Amino acid sequence: MDNSHMTRRALVLGAAALLTSGCTSTMRQLTEPFYYPFSSTPGVSARYRRRRVRYDGSEPAGTIVVNTSERFLYVVEGDGWATRYGVAVGEEGLTYKGFATIGRKAEWPAWTPTASMIERKPRLAQYAGGVPGGPNNPLGAAALYLYSGGKDTMFRLHGTNEPWLIGQAVSNGCVRLTNDDIVDLYRRTPVGTRVLVI
Repeated sequence: MDNSHMTRRALVLGAAALLTSGCTSTMRQLTEPFYYPFSSTPGVSARYRRRRVRYDGSEPAGTIVVNTSERFLYVVEGDGWATRYGVAVGEEGLTYKGFATIGRKAEWPAWTPTASMIERKPRLAQYAGGVPGGPNNPLGAAALYLYSGGKDTMFRLHGTNEPWLIGQAVSNGCVRLTNDDIVDLYRRTPVGTRVLVI
């Protein structure tokens, strides 16, 4: 056997090994409890990318703090640290303020605009029957539902299919994160978590 045959054989065997390991990796991802198929978020400023930062607030560890003027969401970790996420927030006058708790969580949630949203933006009437969950849904990959006094506030922390809007005040009041970030937040946030929106 000459060297060219050995090289071709090695190439074919190597490619087969790569393909097999690629299938195994994909199958492992598909069987995770929560599968999100996208791996990067183009168009988001480096300023708004998730990172661990020093935090000097007085909230206890485990609290989520949304600073609407800064366009950041913090998960307080204690010992002066937090994980910070860039967010898009509600347009002026439409943002929830105060304390709430995570009352419910959903993966790939369906979305139905509220009557007040349709009144403000009549073009949303076409979605009055709801939009099923999936990559084209405005709530993105997951949603954390804010409750106050045991009732749904109709405000959410959720993903977005418009990641380039992170850092802006554009929504009907909800707090948007990139889909990568909402998946991370979803996994680390239990129902009952306290949220402060300032």
